[in-house]
Amino acid sequence: MKRIIFLSVLFALIFSGCSMKEYKLFQSDKKEQKSTTIIDKDTYKEEVVFENIIAPNDRVDITVYIQAGQGSQQMTSMLTSRETNVSNDIQENIGLLVTQKGTVRLPLIGSFKIEGLTQDEASNKLIQEYKKYIRNPYVLVEIKNQRVVVIGEVKSPGIVSVTNGTMNIIEAIARSGDLTDYASRTDIKVIRGDLRDPEIRNVDLTKMDAISMASLYLKPNDILYVQPGEIKGYNRLFNDIVPFWGMLSSILNPFVQRKTLID
Repeated sequence: MKRIIFLSVLFALIFSGCSMKEYKLFQSDKKEQKSTTIIDKDTYKEEVVFENIIAPNDRVDITVYIQAGQGSQQMTSMLTSRETNVSNDIQENIGLLVTQKGTVRLPLIGSFKIEGLTQDEASNKLIQEYKKYIRNPYVLVEIKNQRVVVIGEVKSPGIVSVTNGTMNIIEAIARSGDLTDYASRTDIKVIRGDLRDPEIRNVDLTKMDAISMASLYLKPNDILYVQPGEIKGYNRLFNDIVPFWGMLSSILNPFVQRKTLID
């Protein structure tokens, strides 16, 4: 009986590594790099002042204002794609969809290209365009589907909207309900760019020295992946083995009792 217990424990220890390997995402055949990604000062400064640009498949709110009357400074909306009765944080079907050509279709001016522009740049270009038809127009442009994807060992994984133009890792984790007890706090990954050739950054949140060398700023469409710690694999394997162990014990128990009576 003791030998069976020993073999079961040994089996669990041997195969727990395999269990964790199957559980983790975004693994590579190359040797895994777990050290914190170091970001130089110039790159960090660029990320601090980062402003998102409009791209195909973005959804944008465009509102055009005109003067309400002669001599009046009051502005009234002539055109708006804004919806006010929407409750969801992430809006997938509001505003105007930027086409694959980088354009949106608007009254008076027709198809207009805004791809590659910031919100402020697009507003200024549209103001100049509408001046051909309207006296003293004022235009507001807002990208509506800026978000980051948070997955892994957080309490509420999902899509988090970026409402302030930028977001850092701490804010994204906080808005996802904080880390779970099984989260690896030393190897949090940020996956950025084209998934065929992504840029992957490793962030260690346990040491101030490591945080100061990294950049905690996220960009829209980044994937924040909080990896599970090793204890997650042991716990998962233990839960898988317990039913088997219970069944094995029930099968062997009559033989053990018989041996005890004979002795």
